[in-house]
Amino acid sequence: MFQPVLTLFSAKRITKRVVTVCYDIIAISAALYFAIVLRTGKMTIPFGPEELTSFTLTIVVTLLVFAKLGLYRAVLRYMIVPALGHIALAVILSAFALAISSFYTHSYIHRSVPAIYAGLAVLLLGAPRVLIRMYFDRYYRKGKPHVLIYGAGSTGRELAYALRQGSEYHPVAMLDDNRLKCGNIIYGLKVYHSSEFETLNSLYRPVKLLLAINNISKGERLRILEKLSHWPIEIQSVPSVEDIASGKSSLTEIKDLDVADLLGRDSVAPQEELMKACIESKAVMVTGAGGSIGSELCRQIIKRKPKLLLLFELNEYNLYNIERELQQFIKFTKQNIPIIAALGSVQHKNRLQNLMANYHIDTVYHAAAYKHVPIVEHNTIEGIRNNIFGTLFTAEAAMDTGVSNFVLISTDKAVRPTNVMGASKRMAELVLQALAGKQSGTTFTMVRFGNVLGSSGSVVPLFREQIKKGGPVTVTHPDITRYFMLIPEAAQLVIQAGAIGHNGQVFVLDMNEPVKILDLAKRMIQLMGLTEKKNEKCDGDIEIRYTGLRPGEKLYEELLIGENVTGTTHPKIMTAKEEKLSWPEMEAVLEQLDEACHTTDLQKVRNILLNTPTGYRPDGEIYDHLFNQYTELKL
Repeated sequence: MFQPVLTLFSAKRITKRVVTVCYDIIAISAALYFAIVLRTGKMTIPFGPEELTSFTLTIVVTLLVFAKLGLYRAVLRYMIVPALGHIALAVILSAFALAISSFYTHSYIHRSVPAIYAGLAVLLLGAPRVLIRMYFDRYYRKGKPHVLIYGAGSTGRELAYALRQGSEYHPVAMLDDNRLKCGNIIYGLKVYHSSEFETLNSLYRPVKLLLAINNISKGERLRILEKLSHWPIEIQSVPSVEDIASGKSSLTEIKDLDVADLLGRDSVAPQEELMKACIESKAVMVTGAGGSIGSELCRQIIKRKPKLLLLFELNEYNLYNIERELQQFIKFTKQNIPIIAALGSVQHKNRLQNLMANYHIDTVYHAAAYKHVPIVEHNTIEGIRNNIFGTLFTAEAAMDTGVSNFVLISTDKAVRPTNVMGASKRMAELVLQALAGKQSGTTFTMVRFGNVLGSSGSVVPLFREQIKKGGPVTVTHPDITRYFMLIPEAAQLVIQAGAIGHNGQVFVLDMNEPVKILDLAKRMIQLMGLTEKKNEKCDGDIEIRYTGLRPGEKLYEELLIGENVTGTTHPKIMTAKEEKLSWPEMEAVLEQLDEACHTTDLQKVRNILLNTPTGYRPDGEIYDHLFNQYTELKL
């Protein structure tokens, strides 16, 4: 029955407009005819030159008004009931045109005919449009999974409209905590109070609850999520207002809850004068530019209008991705900032020197490092070479080429480390502290912080993947805790710390309270609409399995070594005075370490790390693959 309609809607736009105009001419003519018939009670009507003129003027005026109001630009299948208002306005003007034209042409039309005509015209012109809209609404809704929208504000209204036009989800109702909004109808959806969720859940069987609230504080958002986490439904969110406004995301890009929602932490707005101090109109270099922190540093730097941005990265694919993203940003913002994508390793000093000298680099952010604890634990030599000697070579290249500011991205694992990765990062700090005491041309600062959510090694994407696969979710220990920070916040604080730093300072970022990993896993399971399976006999969806601490892993991370901690001009940045070595002492240690690495003497490497003021206290044997292989061969 509706096959011709479906065929018509797949036709070209000009064809559809011609068909619509032809129908409107027929409908207007029919409305005129039946209006006179109803008034006179006769099927035949007088039709002379006067009536023809009046009818023609009425049809022309109506079509012009329809075109002016955009009714021929609107797609019929997407029209909604409020569009009938435009039709009503057009018909009223059409009725006036009929009355005026019949008066001046002395046509045989009674004075009550325009009123009857108006009623018939609204019916004949509006009803087909509404019916087509209803048909397509039902046609495209068929098979679409039901969803509920939480939030009846502006974001919720826009989401409801977008989803009704799309083909992925069918919104069935809206929920809100504000009782004043309850009972309202928004794009055909009734707004219910959040306390009515169970009733709606039983009635519609929705597959998801879409969170559409963007104008509230993180604390209020966390309170809402805490309540929603007990509802037996998967919860997803719409992108933030900032992402939508920047074009990074669209409203209909429904996604899993942002990791910030799981923590509920409020970040401090960056101080722009500090953000620009070492960047604006300067040549800036980022090592490890394709990594989680490095790429975010690049995003923050490019917004502060550097003279040039040099991306230094070992991984070709990561370098390609960040360069493409930054080039698109520059094109979108119509800026003229050169982006240099340079492949290379921080272990090649000559390569670093050439790049820094040729591009007259002013500021270096050194984010290149091996950071994954178990992998570095099993590959000790490469971890030492990259994290310690890579930092040394990059710093020496910076001094040789007159770089003004050098900022090292350090880690909380450098504090009383129990693993090689943490010890290597603490040693890198000691290297820069020693170089800072040796010269004053380059200002060396170190910024230490904990885990960043959403990074390549973060537990959040791992947990999400495990939950989607049906579990189990793996947690190393029920009591393990970690400090967490969002990547943009961490990058902003690194840049600001580098701007306020004096030569050789170690900065510590305020990470708020540490988070228990087990609690994070449980919350993610709940917010994905599932329940924890506590044992084999217990009903539940996802099991949490404890795998034991990995080599070199600590239960609790720390951010400070000494107790001499002072604040800075920034509320989230602190500085600590810690034990350090002079350059001659550090140089002697590095020579011994270089020789031990060259001969693959892992026991000597460990002893050097133990005897240097790194605070290194390994909790077990040497786990390196080569060391264990040599041991087995000797046996």
